Amino acid sequence: MIYQHYVNTAKYKERGNVLAEDQIVQMSKQLETFKSNLEEFASKHKQEIRKNSQFRVQFQEMCSTIGVDPLASGKGFWSEMLGVGDFYYELGVQIIEVCLALKHRNGGLITLDELHHRVLKGRGKYAQDVSQDDLMRAIKKLKVMGNGFGMIPVGGSYLVQSVPAELNMDHTVVLQLAEKKGYVTVSEIKDSLKWEKERACHVLDHLLKEGLAWLDSQAAEEAQYWLPALFAELTSRDVTPEEANQMTP
Repeated sequence: MIYQHYVNTAKYKERGNVLAEDQIVQMSKQLETFKSNLEEFASKHKQEIRKNSQFRVQFQEMCSTIGVDPLASGKGFWSEMLGVGDFYYELGVQIIEVCLALKHRNGGLITLDELHHRVLKGRGKYAQDVSQDDLMRAIKKLKVMGNGFGMIPVGGSYLVQSVPAELNMDHTVVLQLAEKKGYVTVSEIKDSLKWEKERACHVLDHLLKEGLAWLDSQAAEEAQYWLPALFAELTSRDVTPEEANQMTP
């Protein structure tokens, strides 16, 4: 009786392994077919993928479903056929140029919206269209290079960090708190986050030290810590280093 049960169990296990192997083979065939169709689709719509930012986003999403990254290699099939490697490399250079040009007044933090606006402005109206999704993909590639680039979620968008400053979760939460008004106070941090004064001051002092915040010690009620990357009046126009120094509290 026990022996028969053991034999039956072994047969079921063997049958299960065979079915699993068949499923893997079928899935592999389907994946290869999908990859082949994707390559054919990419070849047929190459120009539209390169020129239309929304179409490019949809194509990237199609690729991610089967684990294909068109940006993984500068010399791979996708990069050579679509030219996307060169596109994101050039976009990365433009992102770096914009961030360096504004570092004197924002300390190395810039909203994704402003970065998008300035990149488009620098490319000119006849250049290939660029979406915020394109910027985020290029920034992720820059981040891999280890040169300080990263993205911090703020509200429904992001702050782009272009300096190798050490920002932990406390700093990120304070940046998010300052997002609506462009500044934050110690009292607001204590009330909203239920922190002790020492913790709030430690975070704000670090932001000041890294040049990511400006201190207005003459504010009416208490000192205000302004985040120039979120300061609408500054981000709405270009300022020179001299103007920035004059406006610094």
